[in-house]
Amino acid sequence: MGKRQVDLVILSDVHLGTYGCHAKELLAYLQSIQPKAIVLNGDIIDIWQFSKSYWPQSHMKVVRRIMKYVAENVPVYYLTGNHDEMLRKFADLSVGSFKLQNKLILELDGRKAWIFHGDVFDVTMQHSKWLAKLGAIGYDTLILLNRFVNWGLKLLGSEKMSFSKRIKAQFKDAVKFINDFENTAAELAIEKGYHYVICGHIHQPEIREIKTDKGKVTYLNSGDWVENLTALEYHQGQWEIFRYDAADFPETKGNESVTDVEDLNSLLNIKTLMIEVMDDKTI
Repeated sequence: MGKRQVDLVILSDVHLGTYGCHAKELLAYLQSIQPKAIVLNGDIIDIWQFSKSYWPQSHMKVVRRIMKYVAENVPVYYLTGNHDEMLRKFADLSVGSFKLQNKLILELDGRKAWIFHGDVFDVTMQHSKWLAKLGAIGYDTLILLNRFVNWGLKLLGSEKMSFSKRIKAQFKDAVKFINDFENTAAELAIEKGYHYVICGHIHQPEIREIKTDKGKVTYLNSGDWVENLTALEYHQGQWEIFRYDAADFPETKGNESVTDVEDLNSLLNIKTLMIEVMDDKTI
């Protein structure tokens, strides 16, 4: 079966390098599509919590898959987020079809899309970064605990549960934060005259039209690959939220076919890529 054609794919909040990241599932998804362009909208590699002792092969395979797109000359835009903010000093780096930026404006069928991670709206990020980092560690621990519980529930034949979703649902402040985040992004996009505003950061996949007295805009959020396992897809003028379902990917063992490895080895010369990066004048 051929790969599914998609005009544009937007991913965010993958958090490679953490226990909560569903890298195998993401790899299966990436192997199932042939996108014309990809936007990685922040927090792809979790530099905040990066540990040399935890970098599974599945996480490296996701990086290799993304690099394969670059080798195939597919435009790949990496937009920085708060967990990979160290990359912001290299903004505007361009190597082949790979571009590292803090924000992006794309024209899609005559409509302008304003794309950025969204941590700029997070008050905790702006004023108490240490508290945000502490919260990130706590969140990752909660996700790890949740995995153990779900493993036990599966053995018992019970449905899985999400600790963080239940916590968010019980706290009005969390719901208010999400609504404020979405409305703030929409209001700014309307003022700037954009048709779409696309964010990540809050791990809340969404597509909805937001109206104000100044106009309207379509707000979109790509969700994450820790809890929701979602991506935004734009194809033939339509937006959709892709939601990973294991039933749709029955043959994911190994997550990398012989053909994929051969294609990568023939198309991607890592040494050449590194030389280009070292010679780039923007660094």
